[in-house]
Amino acid sequence: MTSPTAALLVRIAAAFGMTLSTLIARAELEGGGLLREGDQPLWRDPATGYVRRHLSPVSDMPLELIRIQLPAGAKVSFPAASYAFIRQQIWLITGRLEFTEGDIVHRLEPGDCLALGAPSDCVFHAPGPDAADYLVALARR
Repeated sequence: MTSPTAALLVRIAAAFGMTLSTLIARAELEGGGLLREGDQPLWRDPATGYVRRHLSPVSDMPLELIRIQLPAGAKVSFPAASYAFIRQQIWLITGRLEFTEGDIVHRLEPGDCLALGAPSDCVFHAPGPDAADYLVALARR
């Protein structure tokens, strides 16, 4: 059995006008106001080892919280189209994160929070020596 990569799932989600988190949550959850840690869907990108934990309960709220663990040295790229209908902020919990937004490289240290600009191709990179652990807050437009 094979698992799709993060880049492929983002393209599928964008085609349906939803975020990757919503796509995964709809596939695995039924809804409700409380989503216990043990019930939060986890997904691992087979190409990078990137682990995505969907924190938010399924709801009609425009906000979603996602916790990401990106292994040291790993890179994940997403096309601008995947950000066309959302706004997001990245808060780095531990490790280091280099986030490339178009031609701009943001180097985040623990505690830093970045609000993304207009949709553009982007790359998440954990330069090491440790994994990057970060929270992504998505707001649907």
